[in-house]
Amino acid sequence: MNGGSTFRVGLIQMRSGRAPAANMEAAAKLIGEAKTGGADYVQTPEMTNILEVSRERLFGAIVPEEQDASLATFRELARALGIYVHVGSLAIKASADKAVNRSFLIDRRGEIAARYDKIHMFDVDLKGGESYRESRSYRPGDLAVLTDLPWGRLGLSICYDLRFPALYRALAEAGATFLAIPSAFTRQTGEAHWHVLMRARAIENGSFVFAAAQGGDHENGRATFGHSLVVDPWGKIIAEGGTEPGVVFADIDPAEVSLARSRIPSLQHGRRFEVLEPMAEPTHLHVVGADA
Repeated sequence: MNGGSTFRVGLIQMRSGRAPAANMEAAAKLIGEAKTGGADYVQTPEMTNILEVSRERLFGAIVPEEQDASLATFRELARALGIYVHVGSLAIKASADKAVNRSFLIDRRGEIAARYDKIHMFDVDLKGGESYRESRSYRPGDLAVLTDLPWGRLGLSICYDLRFPALYRALAEAGATFLAIPSAFTRQTGEAHWHVLMRARAIENGSFVFAAAQGGDHENGRATFGHSLVVDPWGKIIAEGGTEPGVVFADIDPAEVSLARSRIPSLQHGRRFEVLEPMAEPTHLHVVGADA
């Protein structure tokens, strides 16, 4: 790795529908645009190949990893274009009744350098009757994943993982200088929390955050927030998308990580501690001025 060289990030903002082939074509076109714009590392959002809440439709469309045409196409693109392609996630069939929400980092040779299965399942009930149960169709991962880029170490995560800061602290303590958070955030939660949580993960770990996002009104009726973000280690948003499909570019200087961490060395100051039950009243109290 050469942590001193600068590089260009290209975040692909999408509006994935129900047809994997159409989504693959849209993503491939935008990856080409990112390469034309000078990107060295290109990230697509969560659920690049399909955005579907119906279990029946989902399992009718997805396949095991070795059969996935999208993954094969992205591997060939990475090789042909000579760039790193980080597929934010694909829905991959893992068994007859479970899928995995899996990220892939593909290197310049078209080889899969890292895989990560989303750990935290999005099982929530929002206002207005908006409800999700990711665990009904997906099997959660149980491993945090780091991988090396030429410019530093990348910590992988996906969307709802954003709300669990212990994951990012573990990645940063293991050497991550860049945090990847490809997402399909709901419009409702994005309006409330997207920017502040992304900035918090960057600030508290002194790391860059790269977050490609789904955005807009999707074929299945879901509305996602968009606003793909690049955040620097001081918490400044240095690039942001809107809600339309496209590419968001940012030039990254990895030296900013060590600078931010030297100013606020919280990674060095962190302490392990026990969690105690509420303390009982002491059995012996000494009150100043009281009779012996």
